[in-house]
Amino acid sequence: MAAISVPLQPCKQGCVMEINAEHDRDNSPLLNENEEIEEPKQGIIFSSKEDIYAYYKRYANQIGFSVALRSQHVGVNGELKYFVIECSRAGKKKSKSELNPLKPSLSAKVDCKARLRAILQKDETFMISKVVLEHNHELISSDIRHFKCNKRINTPTKRRLELNDQAGIGVSRNFTSLVVEAGGYDHLSFDEKDCRNYIEKARRLRLGEGDAESIRNYFLRMQRENSNFFYIIDFDDNCRIKNLFWADSRSRSSYEVFGDVVSFDTTYLTNKYDMSFAPFVGVNHHGQSILLGCGLLSSEDTDTFVWLFKSWLACMFGRPPMQSYAKCY
Repeated sequence: MAAISVPLQPCKQGCVMEINAEHDRDNSPLLNENEEIEEPKQGIIFSSKEDIYAYYKRYANQIGFSVALRSQHVGVNGELKYFVIECSRAGKKKSKSELNPLKPSLSAKVDCKARLRAILQKDETFMISKVVLEHNHELISSDIRHFKCNKRINTPTKRRLELNDQAGIGVSRNFTSLVVEAGGYDHLSFDEKDCRNYIEKARRLRLGEGDAESIRNYFLRMQRENSNFFYIIDFDDNCRIKNLFWADSRSRSSYEVFGDVVSFDTTYLTNKYDMSFAPFVGVNHHGQSILLGCGLLSSEDTDTFVWLFKSWLACMFGRPPMQSYAKCY
């Protein structure tokens, strides 16, 4: 695709800047590893949020810190109005022992104020409206590959890790072969712990032979017996089951009457595939617990919970409870 040249507003120093932004991110000059990235300044305009994040991440790698998208504001029409990218060490320093006495280590937060704020323009581009460059901690550019925002396992490597795992090759040997092939640890964007975490997640998604088909057949049979039976199956990129949600007709009708308060809990039951069981529970007029839907989750991250709650709301005709209580670890 052709580049677009966007005139910029004056920055604080009174200069007018201009930048070429490519829509094709693979060919974008902002991602050219051989070029030095200039420090961000107020007034620079980019074609998208993704381009700004890629630019600031490259700048952070060059200087020696990592970044995280902390906040954003979306208008009533769903349009992104502004967002803030901060140093990953922003936020108040807090002892983890306050949350878990068994882990008394300190967090990496040191209330660093370095950040970049960008706002949407009328032409749907984004302009850097505020920049804070000063950090209150030491910068470590030599260790940038260990920053969380820089860790990445590409798709071919993921596939290789899974195939070797299924063949009985241990994680250490798996990772060592990748190191040798890459020519050293410094040429990899991940470490052995990342490989281990990915393989453990892949194992959770790898249902036993016939199990996935059995689940599907069960749901179809239940729906044939009662058309009010509701289920949703969430698949990953390799068409494997990631998450499940279902609710029978009794749960859906009970929610119509006893849906004022709903409890959601993922803490107390997992099956042999290490998938968290997530029941939605209400209380009837006798003070008894009633089941309002069930989920099986392969992970407990934000995207998974968003998917589950949206599925549950769709099941319950889009009507949220008056009060809710969630317990997740």
